[in-house]
Amino acid sequence: MSRAHEELVAETLAAGRELSTAAVMFHTAVGALAGLSVTETKALEVIHRAGPLTPADLARHTGLAPASVTALLDRLERKQVARRVPHPTDGRRALVEIDPGHLARQQEVFADLVHRLEALGAHFDETELAAVVRYLRAATAAQTEATRRLTGDRAGEPPAAS
Repeated sequence: MSRAHEELVAETLAAGRELSTAAVMFHTAVGALAGLSVTETKALEVIHRAGPLTPADLARHTGLAPASVTALLDRLERKQVARRVPHPTDGRRALVEIDPGHLARQQEVFADLVHRLEALGAHFDETELAAVVRYLRAATAAQTEATRRLTGDRAGEPPAAS
C-alpha cells in the first residue's frame, strides 16, 4: 500500500467518524422531537427499511442482543410508535411494524436532510457514487459485526472476552 493510499484510508476513517458524530447528533435531535432515544429512532429506521420483521430479524439487522431488542420493542410500543402484530403465516411469531402516523411525521422531519443529500449527489458522477455506495455498505457490515461482537451473538450470553 502506497503512502498516498494510507493517507486516503486515514482521511476516510476520519471523515467517517465526523459523519458518524453528525448523524448521532441529528438523530438525537430527531428523537427528541418524538420523545425517542437514538437507538429507538435507528431501530425504527431499520424496521422501515426492511419492512415489518420479526424481533429476531431486527436483532440480526442491528447486531443487538435479542434480550436488548425485546426491551427496545417494549419501549417503542409504550411510546406508540411501533407495534407487534401476528405473523400472517406463523401464529407462534410476531412481526414488528411502525405506526403509520409516526412514519408520516418522520418523513416531514427528514425532508430537508434528504433534499440536501440529493443535491450533494448531483456533484458526483456515477462511478464516484458507485464507489461511495460500495464503501458505505461494506462499512455498515463491518460496524454491524463489531456491534454484534460487543453485544454477544446469542440471547442471554455476555460478549466473548478477547
